[in-house]
Amino acid sequence: MLCCMPGVAFIPALLVSWSSAAFIISYVIAVLAGHVEPLVPYISDTGTKPPESGVFGFMINISALLAVITMCIRYLLIEKQNESSHFIRSSCNILSLCIGLVGCVGMGIVATFQELSVPSVHDIGALVAFGSGVVYITLQSIISYKSCPKWNTYLVCHIRMAISVISCIAFIPMIVFASEVSMTKIDWTPGEKDYTYHLMSAICEWTVAFGFIFFFLTFIRDFK
Repeated sequence: MLCCMPGVAFIPALLVSWSSAAFIISYVIAVLAGHVEPLVPYISDTGTKPPESGVFGFMINISALLAVITMCIRYLLIEKQNESSHFIRSSCNILSLCIGLVGCVGMGIVATFQELSVPSVHDIGALVAFGSGVVYITLQSIISYKSCPKWNTYLVCHIRMAISVISCIAFIPMIVFASEVSMTKIDWTPGEKDYTYHLMSAICEWTVAFGFIFFFLTFIRDFK
């Protein structure tokens, strides 16, 4: 199905499907192995212990590579469109790309440095990945509005901006609640200390992560 897509639409489609599979497969393995509780663990919790750690690390690194390719193509696409329409400054497009690539580096750090092995490095990578990702999709939403109505429909722009706003709103409490968690562990159970903070932060984390996935899903039509 992916190979039948015109243009380079298969690239964001592959990114979306591969990233979704990475989250879901790691989660299923971690739950079945009894390493995490089924009720909303952190994404990183599902990729900390073997065998799911190997699957998580491999698949997230591939996701980071696919994200880099997608962002570079998106940059070139906007540059080409901008040659005739002049709807944004080229520096804005470059800035968006650079921020997106920084987020991909953060993804690589998250995948490589496990949560319990090197928690400080892992946390920095997660902060960079989520923070840069939120800024990237917000800038891309603004660029999309600038390119209307020639290169984008207002419906697509509204959807992208809605995803950006939801991701931004979820990102802030994700950090706030995570900062209140006083211990680094993956086997959380309801009722123990800091469980509520962990649960709320994890819900926000999953919201932001799938916000990114749904946002890249909107690129498929553009890439055709």
